[in-house]
Amino acid sequence: MKSAATYLLFIFGLFLFQGCSDQNLGPAPVPDDYAESIEEWKEYRVNVLKGPTNWLRLDGIYWLEEGENTFGSGSGSDQDLQFPEGTIPDHAGVVILEDGIITMKVDEGVEITHEGEPVSEMILFAGNDRPRVKHKDLEWFIDTRGDRHGIRLYNKDNPKADAFDGFPAYPLDESWHLKARFVPNTDSTTITLDNVIGEEVERFSPGNIEFKAEGAVHSLIAFEASSGLFIIFADETNHTETYHAGRYMIIPFPDEGGNTIIDFNKAYNPPCAFNTYTTCQLPPPQNRLDIAIPAGEKRPVDWEGI
Repeated sequence: MKSAATYLLFIFGLFLFQGCSDQNLGPAPVPDDYAESIEEWKEYRVNVLKGPTNWLRLDGIYWLEEGENTFGSGSGSDQDLQFPEGTIPDHAGVVILEDGIITMKVDEGVEITHEGEPVSEMILFAGNDRPRVKHKDLEWFIDTRGDRHGIRLYNKDNPKADAFDGFPAYPLDESWHLKARFVPNTDSTTITLDNVIGEEVERFSPGNIEFKAEGAVHSLIAFEASSGLFIIFADETNHTETYHAGRYMIIPFPDEGGNTIIDFNKAYNPPCAFNTYTTCQLPPPQNRLDIAIPAGEKRPVDWEGI
């Protein structure tokens, strides 16, 4: 199987030999089952977000200090890392950060498991693997951001997540199901992206996606993803109805002629729109469109974001 990078280089070779006409852009025909397919996509997204260790159940990130960090649900100054009340014993153990290695020691009588087996002491991080451990409805592993390490904690007991049935969205609009063309980069290109906490991240871009809307051709930097090309974009609706920092999309890999579809009805909220413990990447300046795209998901309601 070709890797995404090899496939896109192949597309680039073909692209050199074909003309590029704006007449090939604009609205794309939709299949007969288009409305049904969009509903299936929405249902799939809801089920993913409600998953036991997905964004709606991310309950906190607990940053570690060098040395010993006690953890449990004890209140006040009893614990360095205070897990949600009633979810784990007041004193559950200690997490030790020492020279980049993180070890967990569990108090006697507290059951914490890894792959179904109780553990009393184990390494949670030594530079590579990040094993997951569980206690009843809690599950956690080590999260690293720059030179900081913390416990990324999920709580499966979350009635709000259980009741989630999707974010507000614009009515389905077939006019935002558009033809697009992939314009590959001629060399290895990385783009510097900011995230919501002010950090900079370098990300490889295989090329740009061009599409036509509101009478003009627009271009968006694309990034690689396992299931397609990943788009981070902003548009004029961010000021009024959609998440202020922009939205995300996954579009199909281009065909052998460099053609693909960009369907803004599948534009979705980044996790930082509805969870404060995330570090979403923001649209690069080139991906800030000067048109309104009233399609896809709107701002979350009753969910706290950044």
